[in-house]
Amino acid sequence: MAAMTRPNERPLLNRRLAEFGTTIFAEMSALALTTGSINLGQGFPDTDGPEEVREAAVRALREGRGNQYPPGPGIPELRTAVADHQRLRYGLTYDPDTEVLVTAGATEAIAASLLALLEPGDEVIALEPYYDSYAACIAMAGGTRVPVTLRPHDGSYRLDLDELRAAVTPRTRLILLNTPHNPTGTVLTREELAAVAGLAVERDLIVVTDEVYEHLVFEGEHIPLASFPGMRERTVTISSAGKTFSFTGWKVGWITAAPALLAAVRSAKQYLTYVSAGPFQYAVAEALRLPETYFTALRDDLRAKRDLLSAGLADAGFKVYRPAGTYFVTTDIRPFGEDDGFAFCRSLPERCGVVAIPNAVFYDHRGEGSPFVRFAFCKGFDVLRDAVGRLKGLAG
Repeated sequence: MAAMTRPNERPLLNRRLAEFGTTIFAEMSALALTTGSINLGQGFPDTDGPEEVREAAVRALREGRGNQYPPGPGIPELRTAVADHQRLRYGLTYDPDTEVLVTAGATEAIAASLLALLEPGDEVIALEPYYDSYAACIAMAGGTRVPVTLRPHDGSYRLDLDELRAAVTPRTRLILLNTPHNPTGTVLTREELAAVAGLAVERDLIVVTDEVYEHLVFEGEHIPLASFPGMRERTVTISSAGKTFSFTGWKVGWITAAPALLAAVRSAKQYLTYVSAGPFQYAVAEALRLPETYFTALRDDLRAKRDLLSAGLADAGFKVYRPAGTYFVTTDIRPFGEDDGFAFCRSLPERCGVVAIPNAVFYDHRGEGSPFVRFAFCKGFDVLRDAVGRLKGLAG
């Protein structure tokens, strides 16, 4: 559809956003509804998280905590809980007052970071395929995105460190890193992260890290980039409650960073939402203090679901890239004699009653992602078994 214009005037939509239309998630979720298909496209659980966390939100509402504007940086209880989480899990010490900022989910945290830290024309290196909001946020900040492509190798996706180094130019301002990585499920290794850190220090780069899947690691370990030498003062670390506690609608995220970086990001964030999710902040503060048994059970549950769906996809005829983290599995559709992920996903509901997402939407180099399709396994076991049963029809 042509851009809307008024007589003798320029298009209404800012040219930086002209390439971004309705997200593929909205399109495929609508298709799931109209066809009665199982939605394994958008990454949200089909059940709520812990009852005690939900009750903490109800209690905060009833007690009038957070029903009016909370403090701009976030309630002290949550900022302290985030700082404690970073210290106890990773040995990273942050001051809750000057180095922790609460945001409206990780998406706002990414937007605020890029708006604050980029000047028009600055280059941003991002690992391709990448979450679609990255490209939009870089564009809104006036930056230029420079993709470094993760490619499948020996059953998983890996970062080419030589390609990463070659992507850095005098115009590079920051690296936008995502590990565990959506959509590929890659968890960057200690060696890979050390190389990224060394490059950032050598070339004096800022790194914004999206670590929202930090508790969803099935093989390997999650290591915050900020824990590497020279990185604490140049890393903006982002995470959120949605993926870890299965309350994606609450939109509670956070940033940890050195004071100067955090102050810069806070300057942008205060003019976006200003504040949000007051009562939910109190609940998330309690959630972060759940016993280790909760986090272990979450990983075990999702690992079993990953294995169930991965096996079913392989039986249906897909080539499967088994993820080491997140709750997504990437597949290759070329064994079906097809290589257009968009066409495949748009036809899949009619063919077998399942919705997935074409990975090409996460690429600048669309051809690199064309034959790959992503499925989400953050659903109930019965839903996944039903989906696996339906997908078997493709093999015939």
